[in-house]
Amino acid sequence: MIDASDFITACIARGYTFYTGVPCSFLKPLINFIIQTPAIHYVPASSEGEAVGIASGAFLGGKRAVVLCQNSGLGNMVNPITSLNFAFRIPLLLVITLRGAPGLNDEPQHEVMGRITPRLLETLGIAWDYFPNSNDKIEPALDQAITNMKKTRVPFALVMQKGAVGKIALDSQSDSRKWNQNSQAPIGTFRANLETCMTRDDVIKIVREVLGGNYAFIASTGKIGRELYDLGDSENQFYVVGSMGCAAGIGFGIKQGKSNQPVVILDGDGSILMKMGTLATIGHYRPEQFIHIILDNEAYESTGGQRSVSRSVDFSLVAAGCGYLKCFRANTKGALLQYVELAKRDSGPTLIHVKVAPNSFSKPSRPAVKPCQVKRRFMKFLEQQKDNA
Repeated sequence: MIDASDFITACIARGYTFYTGVPCSFLKPLINFIIQTPAIHYVPASSEGEAVGIASGAFLGGKRAVVLCQNSGLGNMVNPITSLNFAFRIPLLLVITLRGAPGLNDEPQHEVMGRITPRLLETLGIAWDYFPNSNDKIEPALDQAITNMKKTRVPFALVMQKGAVGKIALDSQSDSRKWNQNSQAPIGTFRANLETCMTRDDVIKIVREVLGGNYAFIASTGKIGRELYDLGDSENQFYVVGSMGCAAGIGFGIKQGKSNQPVVILDGDGSILMKMGTLATIGHYRPEQFIHIILDNEAYESTGGQRSVSRSVDFSLVAAGCGYLKCFRANTKGALLQYVELAKRDSGPTLIHVKVAPNSFSKPSRPAVKPCQVKRRFMKFLEQQKDNA
């Protein structure tokens, strides 16, 4: 195990001062240190593919750049890496976590990528080595990566195993100072004092009570799905344990097969940011009885509370511009109740942007029911609903 400071100090000494990516719990200590290091410019990207584009632009602008993500995000990076970095010969240092490694008791969504990550990198033509787990390996690992990138002019990956970096807490004051200097919300953006807002539990309880059991609930990856599970497991609930950003697309797809089936999406700010183009698809086709709720705490809470960029995004305005018929903002229980009732009565699609309190220390249960079991009973629930008109 190494200290984040030792690795980042060695990176800075080699000119690596620009970092971007999407958080992972394995990366938490490294990102927490990066965020509060004045010499480093860190950009939280909405998706791993976007991070590759940002880092590539930083390289063109004269920066040495690092992209950080978990191995599930490697799939989002395949196209830009092969068609941008290889085509233009743009080298980037990739730090990729090895979730789902053989023998590691990890979540089911990481199993496949855990087995194939090394082979996938090799298939892509990306040289790699394991992320250093002792101080004597830090400089040789970085020097090997730099030597390889100078020769090939394409990315090099350091694959991080669990526990490679010692824990470090996020200094929220340092984070806030850096963030406030770099992020000024435009006039009219939906803002709220998050500490006084509803919790995710508050929101999910209200939505469940108002809409009832005939709705198909699609809950995004991370704590949203886990908290829905804790509030009462049910066959009409689909927990998207992986596939970040896909909850809205799954809900829209259900409407293609069961047009009369009412659907509610419980989404997160980080999740919808990752695939925000789905809002345009939904707005274009305008599925009825489709309620899209975004629980926005302005953070990637499941990986330690690192900030997202949603602070300067008004999702209700974005959805309205994409064609949603009704769009609301809520940061009180009264407003949420009113808008969920309206959404239940109106045709839709409806989006409700809800500001919620951060609660990084909560530890909701992970669903005990396996993904395949969730799928089977959820499909049975859909089959028992009213057939298409």
